[in-house]
Amino acid sequence: MMLSIEDVKQFFRLHRALMFFVNRTLQVIDKEVATPEAYSSLPPTSRIKVHQALLERRDLIDAFVAENPFGFDEDDRAILRSWNDLVTGKFFAFRQLRKHMIFLTTEEPMIAYGVVALFDPFEALFGPDLPRMLATTLLPFKGRIVYDGLFTAYSITFGGGYRRGLNESYQEAKERFGVVESLPPPAPEPRPTRKKAAPGKRPTEASTTGGDPTIPEAVRPAHGKIVAVTDAFSHEHLDDEFAALCRKLAGVLARKRPSPLTRGKPESWAAGIVRVVGRANFIDDPSQPRPLRMSEIDGRIGVSEATGSAKATAIRNLLEIHPLDPQWTLPSRMDDNPMIWMLQVNGLFVDIRHAPREVQEIAFKKGLIPYVPADRQGGSARGR
Repeated sequence: MMLSIEDVKQFFRLHRALMFFVNRTLQVIDKEVATPEAYSSLPPTSRIKVHQALLERRDLIDAFVAENPFGFDEDDRAILRSWNDLVTGKFFAFRQLRKHMIFLTTEEPMIAYGVVALFDPFEALFGPDLPRMLATTLLPFKGRIVYDGLFTAYSITFGGGYRRGLNESYQEAKERFGVVESLPPPAPEPRPTRKKAAPGKRPTEASTTGGDPTIPEAVRPAHGKIVAVTDAFSHEHLDDEFAALCRKLAGVLARKRPSPLTRGKPESWAAGIVRVVGRANFIDDPSQPRPLRMSEIDGRIGVSEATGSAKATAIRNLLEIHPLDPQWTLPSRMDDNPMIWMLQVNGLFVDIRHAPREVQEIAFKKGLIPYVPADRQGGSARGR
């Protein structure tokens, strides 16, 4: 579904006027731009810098409405004021429905936005092969959601396993919020807050926690049993690298105040942990060396599929673990995770692996990437 011609004209009339005002106020573009129409004729690489400047100075929306240099009527000004509720970031263009395209957020809690196209249908912009990852800004417009006319699309191909994981996320998002068709978005579900640990004696080491003194004493028995299951599963069906990441996740859950691991069977939590780590690394994709379906994980650990799915959902919601989460990516798969390498440079999203070496070094020193791609043996960095 697209906007009507009349709505498209109104949207662009308001949007280019606002962007013209932002550029005039902040002088983002050196070139003299005399009118909103002249601004709209600039190349996307120039206009996207102005869009980025607005995101950093959202107060300019209200300033533009108050000054009203183009004499907009109250209906137009109301639309402009509503743009304070914009949503910006990375999304998965997930599925085309009759009413709109589903845009899934890439971070937890995942939200499914129903976005209406502007002048060109989304099929023409993205092609038929969905999902696509992109960066853009969503805006409310007359009770619907549109995008701001510019987007950066990433050339990433998703395998069948990852597509199934996204479909699961979509179903969870619909259960939590429904498909969001207007802005502002719903407030995220309340998350358990971490309480301060009561002062007392520091826990002593225990063999069931691998000698980790940071695991609270009351949680150690449950933690030890869970880790024993994830270790055994990983060593039999995957590898030591996967086992280490499962241990890390179990440790994070054990150190929560209060820890959820003391409630429920160790096998159930182990299945949830393996599912979460596996989904973050799309181990159910047939292209993987040792692919495993989520239901196989549950069966081999000895729990029902409903139990494994429920625990995995609880873990993802508690820790806000999202697809392609860099924190939960296996070290051997970091090269394949675009979320690690997509950074903003001068207002544009770029794959830092394709940037000059000096840019990579700056990003590494700032802690934005885990290593300098140009230094990694067999790395794919170009532009040295």
